[in-house]
Amino acid sequence: MTPPKPHPPINDNGPDDRAPAAGDPGDADAVEGEGEGEDKAPSAYRTISEVSILLEVPQHVLRFWETKFAPLRPMKRGGGRRYYRPEDVTLLGKIKGWLYDEGLTIKGAQKRLKGRGIRQALAEDEPKPIPLSEPARRELGALLQELKALRAELD
Repeated sequence: MTPPKPHPPINDNGPDDRAPAAGDPGDADAVEGEGEGEDKAPSAYRTISEVSILLEVPQHVLRFWETKFAPLRPMKRGGGRRYYRPEDVTLLGKIKGWLYDEGLTIKGAQKRLKGRGIRQALAEDEPKPIPLSEPARRELGALLQELKALRAELD
């Protein structure tokens, strides 16, 4: 019987025979943003990995939120693969904002969603115009005129 071959050392800093993973700095063929769904139409369905990259939220967190927020029901295909509708992505963005930016708890975000309804929750939180004082309005008007004049000179 022949003795088993020894395993190569783990940290020998020698050449690496493995193919580089997509996105590794050593992968010359990897393109920034490739496969993230940025070429898709706004109405296209997105995979969980695309949504995860887009919202900068781990996939397991998205799956967890699905269990906590009833309106989040992505379409599932063979093998359990999730496809998020554009409304789902928008709602996930709102939930992320409530939890991470506003500091609400899951329960607080659930109450906000339930109290306002999904349509109102998706429609609100649009930036509202900031009322300007008359002196600030005049100053901004003058700056705008100056910028237009500079642009005209460049054209």
